[in-house]
Amino acid sequence: MSSARVREVIRQCLSEAQSSDFHEAEQKALQTLVSITKVSPLNRNLLALTEGAIPALLTLSKSSSDIIQILSLSILFNLSLNPDLNLAMLDKNKAKFGVAGTIQLLVKAIAGPRCPAAHHLLSSLAELVRFHGNCTLAVREGAVQALIQVVESTDGEDLAGTSLLVLALLARFDEGLNALRKTDQIVSKMVDVLKGRCMLSKEGAAEILLLLFEESEGCVRDALRLPDFSTLIADISVRGSARAREKAALLLKKIMDADLDSYVDGNPMFSQW
Repeated sequence: MSSARVREVIRQCLSEAQSSDFHEAEQKALQTLVSITKVSPLNRNLLALTEGAIPALLTLSKSSSDIIQILSLSILFNLSLNPDLNLAMLDKNKAKFGVAGTIQLLVKAIAGPRCPAAHHLLSSLAELVRFHGNCTLAVREGAVQALIQVVESTDGEDLAGTSLLVLALLARFDEGLNALRKTDQIVSKMVDVLKGRCMLSKEGAAEILLLLFEESEGCVRDALRLPDFSTLIADISVRGSARAREKAALLLKKIMDADLDSYVDGNPMFSQW
């Protein structure tokens, strides 16, 4: 569809959504706008640049009809996927974004081939999963595995750091923490992150390890069996960022408070302490 045709469709849909006395017509017009802004950054820009479009969508998001509210919020969310159209996601709207299917859309996009908007997608997911219901939806959609794949990729350490932030947010709730625990070699994966250069990633990995250690003694055992774990934590506790040092200190305390004899099977791993 040409840009001229898209502009025409946008104007027509906005007109119908605002002037129709029938929810069915409003709903159809808004569904069209959802569809054309879901995958096309250009279409999002065209809608955002249409005079009166944003105020109209904000007004419709306050409709007495739940479906009209959800569709309007879905369109606004789609617009927010463009870095230059970063719309603030208010707390009161986060549940509605989840109900509108945006969690599924985000997880699918994150799990797919890397795109220029990847960081924005991750940041948007981070905002939404602060709401417990959205965390549940994200876990059910496979967000944990999708985010782990980003962490393990070599496309960019900044993306890995943001992915670890989202994983830590998911792990605040039982669904996310259980999904992480069930991830194959999760402790080893987080320790591998600690070996990297990105401090944001180290902060996220250390926080996830803390959450895992609090929940599972098995995760503590797994960490203590890794020959370079203690050295990594000690190094970060001295040379990391302020937040990384704080997390490393908590990890060291957690380890030292544990029953080491039952974890390391006589290995004098901590004789240096």
